[in-house]
Amino acid sequence: MNQLMVADRGAPAGFDAEASLPATACMAVARLGSVRAAPTMFTVWVQLRGRSWIEAKEGKFRLRAGDWIAFDKESRPTLQADRGGLCIGIGLDGSSLQSLAELTDTTLYPGRSRLGQRDLRTALRLWRMAAQGQGAHTVRPLLLHLAEMQVGFVEQERRCPGRSLSRRRQVFSRMQRARLYLEGNSDRVVRVAELAQLTNFSSWYVSKTFQSLYDESPQALSARLRLERAADLLRDTSMMIGDVAAASGFDNCCSFARAFRARFGVSASHYRDEMALPPDSAKPRGVQRKAASFTRS
Repeated sequence: MNQLMVADRGAPAGFDAEASLPATACMAVARLGSVRAAPTMFTVWVQLRGRSWIEAKEGKFRLRAGDWIAFDKESRPTLQADRGGLCIGIGLDGSSLQSLAELTDTTLYPGRSRLGQRDLRTALRLWRMAAQGQGAHTVRPLLLHLAEMQVGFVEQERRCPGRSLSRRRQVFSRMQRARLYLEGNSDRVVRVAELAQLTNFSSWYVSKTFQSLYDESPQALSARLRLERAADLLRDTSMMIGDVAAASGFDNCCSFARAFRARFGVSASHYRDEMALPPDSAKPRGVQRKAASFTRS
């Protein structure tokens, strides 16, 4: 049977670094449980219900129902579910990833996105098959489904520099880690030098390649993510606006106010007021529509 690890009702779980690790590990985290993945594992997590929080080398992340996120080896993520949360995951070693490449001529990349209800049910069904099965053949349907989740990455992979497919895949995987790093550190300004260190590329190469892949510079994405974080805090918490600015990596309220208005077209206080309106309010909703258009996918 493929190794199964379950962390439930506040119990922690993790892999012993000194023990031999499985080629495939199925993990489930629920009700305040937590799991720490092994450093040699490529991991994919799918949030089925509630919320979970992840800390990894790339930063801190929050998962809501329907979210998925994938981490490369050496990221060593630790995931904790909230009281009503349920998250499933799979950890893969190099041989499992190689078998996927041989089977489908594709691979898995770090990154994150969302799944619809139908894909969530499929992921859960295939995860159960893998967790209860024995041998690589029981894992393949789940790996194929995970690869299908990342089909949107294929076009970006083709745009990567490199003469060979393996080189383009290597570059894209590192750029995806850089993008995750920006998302996981949306509470502060991230320097390109940090991304260069993470990817083992030069700062010039990171900036040029990142822009060509995502049509946005690392600095521009960092600024956008910090403002989206501020918008989330304004909508979901009662923090003072000055505290929201500080929690989003702005040195002072003036720079935050200018950047927020430039991004959303209204002041931070006006944004909070509009987000607090009930759906049937008679007040203008233009701000709601504009703000919604910037919601992260």
